[in-house]
Amino acid sequence: MSREEQWLLPDGVEEILPAGAARIETLRRRLLDQFSSWGYELVFPPLIEFLDSLLNGGGRDLERETFKLTDQLSGRLMGVRADITPQVARLDAHTLRREAPTRLCYCSTALRTRAPQPGGSRIPYQVGVELFGHAGMESDAEVLSLLLETLALADVPEVTLDLGHVGIYRALVKAGGLAEADETALSDIYVRKASHELDHMLAELSLRTELRDALAALPFLAGDVSVIAQARTLLAGFGDEVNAALDELEGLAKFVQARYPQVRLHVDLGELRGYHYHTGCLFAAYTAGSSEPIAKGGRYDHIGEVFGRARPATGFSADLKLLATHQPVSSKQGVLAIGDVCDAAFAAAVKQLRDQGERVLLSLPGAKNDAQELQCDRQLVQQGDNWQLVSL
Repeated sequence: MSREEQWLLPDGVEEILPAGAARIETLRRRLLDQFSSWGYELVFPPLIEFLDSLLNGGGRDLERETFKLTDQLSGRLMGVRADITPQVARLDAHTLRREAPTRLCYCSTALRTRAPQPGGSRIPYQVGVELFGHAGMESDAEVLSLLLETLALADVPEVTLDLGHVGIYRALVKAGGLAEADETALSDIYVRKASHELDHMLAELSLRTELRDALAALPFLAGDVSVIAQARTLLAGFGDEVNAALDELEGLAKFVQARYPQVRLHVDLGELRGYHYHTGCLFAAYTAGSSEPIAKGGRYDHIGEVFGRARPATGFSADLKLLATHQPVSSKQGVLAIGDVCDAAFAAAVKQLRDQGERVLLSLPGAKNDAQELQCDRQLVQQGDNWQLVSL
């Protein structure tokens, strides 16, 4: 290996330099304070777990994205978490076991075998909230509100909110009595919106004409809120489950329009990203020029079932590193302090400045203490018996 190759990082693995780290850390503190003000309690799930626990329930969809290793103490297979949400669901269902609605939040690193898109990161700094124990639209609205408030706090511009509901697709598939393999293949086609493949597959399935037409139209029912009215007409004969899903979707759309009129709303009834994971409304937020969501979430009521407690659940998550890219670069400069560290008056002056929130760097003897390189715009100098700040 050459000297240059020793410093190469794997694809999708990046290091964060001081300016970027400062933006991320500042935003992290502000977001966790915001979550706390809404009643969300901070938790720290472990980075690694035994694989059979980590990939239980909703986590099983993450198997291909999970790094695996052998525990040298037990000999058992372990996994590094690729997503924190299933871990938080386990905490609610198995560890906390509260009866009242539980609000939890988290902010920590995950690791994935592959990036979500070319050039993306395999080490997301995942931040999010989960609300357990309530099945109504009100909890979905709370989580959606907090998502949009999070994006506003992060200064994300021109937000578009994509709304969908997997219950519509589930009801249609149930009506057609599709085999599990056919359902999986069809949902994959929906995610890719591959119209030619969709037509070919539907032609091969034994479905009544009305159902075939509905399944063919669903992935392309997308646009403004008027899409919901179109869906009511198209799907009028498919029962209460479809109507209930459309009612939930319409209620959330009206809520967002009333509370956040600045947010562009887009309804996509064929959106099935995370289909095996979600059970109801799902949502994703985009900003101008982005093809991947900057934050996403939805309802996943059965995630705790494998832990013996299938409580209703809804939440969202985002990559804090992506959110922080919209934060301004800090222009705060520091103070270069030149003096004898054993001098009590000098030490007291430095401490006073730091207590006031100033960034103070001590000038080290024999070192090149370049104020510009150290990002200092002032200097602490002695004038008589006092220490004063002087601009550079």
